[in-house]
Order: sequence, then C-alpha cells, then structure tokens
Amino acid sequence: MREKKKARGLIEGLGRSVVKIVDGVGKIMTYGSQFFYWVARPPYRWKLLFEQLYFIGNKSMGIILLAGSFTGMVMAYQVYFGFQIINVDSLVGVVTAISLTKELAPVITGLIVAGRAGAAMAAQIGTMKVTEQVDSLEVMGVDSFQYLAVPRIIATTIAMPMLTAMFNLFGNIGSWWVGTKALMIDETIYFSKIGDFMSLGDLWQGLIKATFFGFIISIVGTYYGFSVTNGAEGVGKGTNLAVVWGMILVLVSDYFLTSFLIRIL
Repeated sequence: MREKKKARGLIEGLGRSVVKIVDGVGKIMTYGSQFFYWVARPPYRWKLLFEQLYFIGNKSMGIILLAGSFTGMVMAYQVYFGFQIINVDSLVGVVTAISLTKELAPVITGLIVAGRAGAAMAAQIGTMKVTEQVDSLEVMGVDSFQYLAVPRIIATTIAMPMLTAMFNLFGNIGSWWVGTKALMIDETIYFSKIGDFMSLGDLWQGLIKATFFGFIISIVGTYYGFSVTNGAEGVGKGTNLAVVWGMILVLVSDYFLTSFLIRIL
C-alpha cells in the first residue's frame, strides 16, 4: 500500500512538472508572437537597436574569441589522439572544422550569449518593472514591448550569426595552429582535406541555427524581465530563469533544427 502511494505521488509530481513546463513554453511562445506584430510598426527605434547591437555583439566579442580559440585547440588534440589509433590523423582539420561549423560554434555561442546577454536583458527590464519605469512608459503612450523588447530581439537575432562566424574563424585558427605546429600534421594535407570534405551547406547550417538561437534567447530574456515581481528578489529569480530556460531551449531546439537542416542542406 505504501509503495502504491509512493508510486502515485511520483507520477503525480512528474505530471505536474510536465504540465508546468508545457504551460511555461506556451506562455513564452504567446509572448514571442507579439514581436511579429510590433516589428514592422513605426516608430523605428534605430538608436536603441544599435545600442543593443553594440552591447550584445561587440561586448561579447572577447569571450567569444577566447572560447572559440581554445575550443578549436582542444578539439584538434582530442580528434588527433582518437584518429591516431586508426592512422587517419590527416583528417583532424576537416573533422574539427565540420564540428565547429555545424554544431559547436552556434551552440557554445548561444550558451555564452544566453548567460551574458539573456541575463542582462532580464535584469534590465526586470529592474525597470519593479521601479515602475515600465508603467511610466505605458502611461506616456509608449508600448513597453516595442520600446524595450523589439530592439533587443532584433539585435540578438542579427548579432548571433556574426558572433558564431567569429567563433568559427578563431576556432579553426586554433585547430590549425595545434594541428600543424604542435602535432606536426602537414599543412598542405590539412587544408586539402578541408577543401575535399566541407561544403557551403555546412557553414549555412551553423549560421541558420545561430539566427534561431538568437531569437529564442532574446524572447526568453525579455519575457522573464517583464514577468518580474516582488522587488529585488524577483529580479534575481527572473534573471536566473532567463539563463536556465535560454540554455535549455538552445539545446532542445538544436536537435530539431539539426534534424530539419540536415535534410535540406
């Protein structure tokens, strides 16, 4: 009898968790649908857009270049020692390049941007919410979503492919340096294998993923900013949820995007 109650409690708890997750995703999707209504409606706030592009894109460049370089170097080492067992170490360059281009660059860039820019969006908008600045905008006849969310969403969606391209570039430079200088792979063979096995579709797959990730991260970040209640404690909670859900949705959507893009590119 006790075991039946325990099992029932476990199932009920799991059911509540699933319902809560589905409800949360539904609310985020409903919130995000507002973007398509407001993005084409004037006034167009170019100054706010460029400010967000600078913050999300330029200010993230340092950590992206550092992460990209060391990811490429580590990948080259790992692939080399794995491939050396079957004597195909000449493929280190192309395997690393494909891994970076199609998967690692957009996903790691997405996680970094979610942790940095997604958190900042939630904190900034959440602080404005609890200090009643959002209400002041509405009183003045300014739609808070168009003023605060739309520039951030557009900027993140534009900046993500650019940051992913830089991650790719420096990741491949790091891989080349380790492969040809540290592991002594012939440089001509290194580049010829990349030319033989890589295609433009591989690059497009990563950039398309990055664009979707940027949209998702900004929707989640601004959503939890507008959802903040209960003062400073609420700002902290909203920021935490923005980072957690941003990262989760990047990883989950990566699977579905991969299964779709791999068929058409």
